[in-house]
Amino acid sequence: QVQLVESGGGLVQVGNSLRLSCAASGRTFSTYAMGWFRQAPGTEREFVAAISRNGGRIYYSDSVKGRFTISRDNAKNTVYLQMNSLKPEDTAVYYCAASLGSYSFSNYNLQNEYDYWGQGTQVTVSS
Repeated sequence: QVQLVESGGGLVQVGNSLRLSCAASGRTFSTYAMGWFRQAPGTEREFVAAISRNGGRIYYSDSVKGRFTISRDNAKNTVYLQMNSLKPEDTAVYYCAASLGSYSFSNYNLQNEYDYWGQGTQVTVSS
């Protein structure tokens, strides 16, 4: 069993930054890949970013590429999402997720690739 707890959300103005954290417990952190997803009101949950077990492979959605950075600290059992140049369309509940699946992590952008989810943290970008 893996427990995930997100933090760092809040209300920010357009163009500002936020850093989300996701603390994991319950299993050796380096044995699972991690992802961030988000869900805005009235929309489906969408992929944001993902990082492999050792951090060697990183993926982003086109909508956040160049503005968001995912990273992980296996010693602290934490994955981060640094969000810069925030836009109103980034407003959503952000979820971190853990994948215990195949090492290839080829389905990193699909929700069913992930086995555990956090409760989410709200990010609101005001104009």
